[in-house]
Amino acid sequence: MTHTARRIGRSLALVLPVVLVLSGTLAVTMVPWADNTPSQILTASAENVSVPAKPLAPHEVLRDKLLGELQQGREPGVVLTHLQQEVDKRPSTLAAHCVGIARALGEAAVKAYGPTRAQSYARPVCDTAYATGVAAAS
Repeated sequence: MTHTARRIGRSLALVLPVVLVLSGTLAVTMVPWADNTPSQILTASAENVSVPAKPLAPHEVLRDKLLGELQQGREPGVVLTHLQQEVDKRPSTLAAHCVGIARALGEAAVKAYGPTRAQSYARPVCDTAYATGVAAAS
């Protein structure tokens, strides 16, 4: 009987955070400050081979910074908090990229902590993108 209860408890500990995040955030389909214009498609051309590369976009800089924090051993929960703070500071610039960044953090967290521990840090930052990244990397 104790073994069965423990097994149920473990299952709930893994599934419940994902269910809570999904149920609490599925109503949000679009944020009003997000840029809804399609992204420019960049193509390679022989004409501009010698042109220096453009600097990274703000969302790429943030993604690299947060991934670096994870690689340095910072807990995914702290890194997700930093992501949320940065998106709150600059929503017009970063909100449209929040999902991609959170998904990348989830995938990196699985590599650093394993799927079970990485999932334990899931929270509703950028909808369920972090949990999706963990699931994709598992």
